[in-house]
Amino acid sequence: MKEFIINTPQLQSLQKRFGSLLVWVICWLMWVYFLLPLLALCGWLLGDNSLSNEVRWFGGYKSLLELLEIYFNTLLMLLSGWLFWVVLHARRNLKLIPAALKVVDDADLCAFYHVEKAELLVCRQANLVTVYFDEHGQIQQLTAGDGE
Repeated sequence: MKEFIINTPQLQSLQKRFGSLLVWVICWLMWVYFLLPLLALCGWLLGDNSLSNEVRWFGGYKSLLELLEIYFNTLLMLLSGWLFWVVLHARRNLKLIPAALKVVDDADLCAFYHVEKAELLVCRQANLVTVYFDEHGQIQQLTAGDGE
């Protein structure tokens, strides 16, 4: 069974919160590391002389051409990886579409969720329905109310 996705941070464990924070910080540091030389180059090309030291520190024009080649190859690899991922997931999702278009009647719905048909009909007419689940995600009880 798939694990449930927790969208509320207060319900996440401390390890998950720390892990997501760590991934967030690492990703932003990678972006900053990638963009700082480009920002220095753009500033230098626009005439900011204080950034010329930055360009000379990287080795001048020859080093600049090598860095641009590395940046271009990195972007090309990232783009090709991203396109591969998009095509792969698009192909996988195309296989799921016929199953999503399948018509389900009340008997199939009741059998899948282990709910009585009379209970389903009562809940369908109610303004407020409370669903109780067990620890495995199975419906234990449905309670219909008037919504007030």
